[in-house]
Amino acid sequence: IPSRWRGLVPHRCFWAILLLALTVSLLAGFLHKDVRLLMPLLKGQAEGPPITNVMFLKTHKTASSTVLNILFRFAETHNLSVALPAGQRVHLGYPWLFLARYVEGVEEGGPEQRFNIMCNHLRFNLPEVRKVMPNDTFYFSILRNPVFQLESSFIYYKGYVPAFRDVVSLEAFLASPGTYYNESQGLRNAYARNGMWFDLGFDNNAPAEDAYVRARLADVERRFQLVLIAEHFDESMVLLRHLLRWRLDDVVSFPLNLRSPGSVTSLTPEGQERAKRWCALDWRLYQHFNRTFWARLRTELGPRRLRSEVAQLQARQRELQALCVQDGAPKNKSQITDLRLRPYQSGEADILGYSLRPGLDNQTVQLCQRMVTPELQYTARLYTQQFPEKPPKNIPFLGA
Repeated sequence: IPSRWRGLVPHRCFWAILLLALTVSLLAGFLHKDVRLLMPLLKGQAEGPPITNVMFLKTHKTASSTVLNILFRFAETHNLSVALPAGQRVHLGYPWLFLARYVEGVEEGGPEQRFNIMCNHLRFNLPEVRKVMPNDTFYFSILRNPVFQLESSFIYYKGYVPAFRDVVSLEAFLASPGTYYNESQGLRNAYARNGMWFDLGFDNNAPAEDAYVRARLADVERRFQLVLIAEHFDESMVLLRHLLRWRLDDVVSFPLNLRSPGSVTSLTPEGQERAKRWCALDWRLYQHFNRTFWARLRTELGPRRLRSEVAQLQARQRELQALCVQDGAPKNKSQITDLRLRPYQSGEADILGYSLRPGLDNQTVQLCQRMVTPELQYTARLYTQQFPEKPPKNIPFLGA
């Protein structure tokens, strides 16, 4: 560089950098965006392509139906393959441990099959899951406070679970669980004790001894890159979106498989403590991953960015709910005339669903319909799309 220019180069670099920073700042203000979201551009950082190989362990009564809807929508939008239940099944062999042959298109001794997305109910069995999912699959699950998870299971599976069938209330059951719960009555009783522990593939009747629990928690940490918390669903979706490198609209959702307030009961403080003791394995599981969840949020995002992104998510949800949902609120079964949108009813639960606003254009109808389609109908629709040569799944309750 000629000597007469040497003093000018740093100044020119300084003004160029300052001009770039001001331009980005003004653009951010114009778009009403947080300038921090544009900082990776200044630092030369790229988020990279979205992760498209995802396995979600769908635990029971943990807001997991809403997560399944998010994953189904992503698969449909991006033309990804889904590991769907074979034949007329709507789950992947639950409550038995998962086997690869429970997936449509997989045959023992047949050619190897791999899918992008796996999220229907199954009891986790990693060696068999690996037979149908790619090596770079992102594994995650979701947990809920076992006190509220057990209350939801009691209402939802009242007529199905032997331990719940002959007892008037969950409070009465917890006062004397040994009177009603019998291990010998088979896998159906798994819903009545440590259900999330069972979904992970572990023994839900094992003693909650410290060494055993710590070993199983370590197993979960090795197998899953992320464990979400249902009580903090919006924060969970922000973190999931960040780790999967997805767009905001990919994780916006409406609550699905939601009970009406009248079918939700509350345990007394004594009943809650009994539930924690009865489901001691689930309680240890929840406590551990609730701690790691918040630690992960602090590491990955920090409080300020987390608040900002949760606010964006909630604002977009309100916007879409006003756009899509008739009367802007969920409805009970009798109010939903479109059978494709009517949710399955189980036990003593009154499960709510959604009706779409009339007069939407075709593109908006497609967007909104995907967001409000219940689990069984969505599973059946994807099955028909993915396996058009197979008989469609029959959903008997839709004829009722």
